Amino acid sequence: MALQFAIPTPLDYFGTLVRSDSDFALFEAAITLAQDEYPETDTQTVLGEVDQLLARVKRRLAADAPPIQRLRVLNRFFYDDLGFGGNHNNFYDPDNSFPSVLLRTRRGIPISLAVVWMELAQGLGLEVYGVGFPGHFLVKVMLPIGQAVIEPLTGRSLSREELSEMLEPYRKRSGLVDAFEAPLGLYLQSATPREILARMLRNLKEIYKSQEDWQRLLAVQERLVVLLPESWSEYRDRGLVHASLGHRAEALADLECYLVHAEHVVDVDAVAEQVSVLRQQLRSS
Repeated sequence: MALQFAIPTPLDYFGTLVRSDSDFALFEAAITLAQDEYPETDTQTVLGEVDQLLARVKRRLAADAPPIQRLRVLNRFFYDDLGFGGNHNNFYDPDNSFPSVLLRTRRGIPISLAVVWMELAQGLGLEVYGVGFPGHFLVKVMLPIGQAVIEPLTGRSLSREELSEMLEPYRKRSGLVDAFEAPLGLYLQSATPREILARMLRNLKEIYKSQEDWQRLLAVQERLVVLLPESWSEYRDRGLVHASLGHRAEALADLECYLVHAEHVVDVDAVAEQVSVLRQQLRSS
């Protein structure tokens, strides 16, 4: 009898990359996000492209170059020579979130630019972290002279005054002013690789949701459930997408899972009502 091997799906492969926090493959996992839209995307090819860029920038540096010089050379190479920057003309294009597309167009959004930039920075031996700043993803670099917070759209170092100004609208919306005002440093904590990838996926989620593109949104929700297996609201949201697509059994399973596991939620009655409707529809069919 001939042996048969199951070919892993893109979602299966994604799951292997994000299973463990100890060896979380952020950049490779970010590359795979494009595979739902562009199945031909090959992670090894994209990784090879970045390795070539890294080799080019390394040739501009002495082996013993100090961190501040590595940072300056990297920014000059990335932003001036290669021309990476924000896609201000079409900020909500899903392609902005895909590193494989970004490497070709040189245009993206802060978080996708940051993920590519950080991959190069780490290759140069810099200690860099993503920062899930409210409304605008940032990166920070640990230098002997202190911490530098970088704007991923331009590579420019941001002052405390600029960061506070960027934060002000969020503070006002959230009522975090005066006695409730949290220190700036609280918003500059390092994001984990899992948190960074979740933010990338949720950017895509908002785009597809606003377009009512349920099929593409379902692919994003599948990844979010794999990435965040105990984030019960993602099961609820996947269930709602299944319902929009007419997948009643799948919708019912996800919404029931949400009701069983989620605690202290305000939408329990609305979800329970939808579960009741789905059960009745399944019985009728």
